[in-house]
Amino acid sequence: MEEIGHYIDGTRVAGTSGRFADVLNPATGEVQAKVALATTDEVNDAVARAETAQREWAKVNPQRRARVIMKLGQLINDNMDKLAEAVSREHGKTLPDARGDVQRGLEVVEFCMGAPHMLKGEFTDSGGPGIDLYSMRQPLGVVAGITPFNFPAMIPLWKLAGAIVCGNAMILKPSERVPTTALMLAELCSEAGVPAGILQVVNGDKEAVDALLDNETIQAVAFVGSTPIAHYIYSRATANGKRAQCFGGAKNHLVIMPDADLDKAADALVGAGYGAAGERCMAISVAVPVGEETADRLVEKLVPRIEKLKVGPYTAGEDVDYGPVITGQARDRILGLIDSGVEQGADLLIDGRDFSLQGYEDGYFIGPSFFDRVTPEMDIYKEEVFGPVLSQVRAGSYEEALNLVMDNPYGNGTAIFTADGDTARDYAHRVNVGMVGVNFPIPVPLSYHTFGGWKKSGFGDLNQYGPDAFRFYTKTKTVTARWFSGIKDGGEFNFKAMD
Repeated sequence: MEEIGHYIDGTRVAGTSGRFADVLNPATGEVQAKVALATTDEVNDAVARAETAQREWAKVNPQRRARVIMKLGQLINDNMDKLAEAVSREHGKTLPDARGDVQRGLEVVEFCMGAPHMLKGEFTDSGGPGIDLYSMRQPLGVVAGITPFNFPAMIPLWKLAGAIVCGNAMILKPSERVPTTALMLAELCSEAGVPAGILQVVNGDKEAVDALLDNETIQAVAFVGSTPIAHYIYSRATANGKRAQCFGGAKNHLVIMPDADLDKAADALVGAGYGAAGERCMAISVAVPVGEETADRLVEKLVPRIEKLKVGPYTAGEDVDYGPVITGQARDRILGLIDSGVEQGADLLIDGRDFSLQGYEDGYFIGPSFFDRVTPEMDIYKEEVFGPVLSQVRAGSYEEALNLVMDNPYGNGTAIFTADGDTARDYAHRVNVGMVGVNFPIPVPLSYHTFGGWKKSGFGDLNQYGPDAFRFYTKTKTVTARWFSGIKDGGEFNFKAMD
């Protein structure tokens, strides 16, 4: 059986800990590889090597670093299908979804090609008598990226592209459930011209994470995952004097006004709620129709659409709507939340608990489930399900719907479907959520803006990618300069004039 190691100094290396985690095929439940779990010593050695390499990389001017990132973008595009297949094989998502995973990461790489502009400082001429001031952005040194299982390509690219182009070295710790894609990306980085040691990929579990958080050389930590782990990493990293951006869970609502186009709203809810089996932090998991009539009409639109969804392995072709969830443990947790919804009084209109796929009985598949008349006190509403489950919470008015979203402890994304511009504008301005969609179900900003949630969905002052990435991965130095130029008198400097 294949044993997956680490990527150190530009080459794949075996782990030395003797500890391994299973890498599963979510469609079959079979173990397809084993990944080495790094020790603290292995992590510290990778960091030390990265520190040595970073000193020279920081001296390379931003334009040349940007050319390396440009080459990386070309290589990612050329290897799109190979990367997507690796994502699907270990995560289970469909090939179109996997290509989208790679594509959204590639877009951030493309934005980072503008590093020479983004890294420009500021200049003030004659801030005082003969005094000029200027600032410069300089790399932090060695930084760490800790990324989740649900986007094996996109989120590592969000982290590594900005860090590297700013002149840092990065230690990337991907999820041990999906290690292959990160190693492939590291190899493409080397092929693009990223020097050995600038991107180190260390596979591991909590021991490796804690080693990164405690290593004094690591200057910043970027994380995406669940809220409890995001809070833990943010707290430990900042307590150790590190800069940190940590993004956690979500409970994303889509408000449907009575004047909305319900066909478009229903299509949006099905795609945003069930795509990638609901395993994405920007999934819409709660529909909030305003008014009983709107809710009843929406149910009529949703039920036939949900019932037509096709569930299967990525190898079944591109007409499959979504695949399995990542592990048996994840499946059991989702099924337990569906059970709780029934027990607590919600109306389960579509029940996906008994779904079974011939030939894949041991896979982690769950059929689509749809609840109506969910209330905020129910576990199915309070918990982030992270599975193919959509809950409908009926609101009596626009204000009730808005307050439902604002009172939720999560604040990653939300959307509103309406034909009224004033309502949409009011919602976008008042809602306390980091990313808002108007007649747009998954409001993930383009790469030249920035991605980040509020409340318990995000910890730290700076968001992912876009201009914030350049702020996060650099520190600003400001120089105040005065050059004395005396007054010539008979060929000699008049030094008295300098007083």
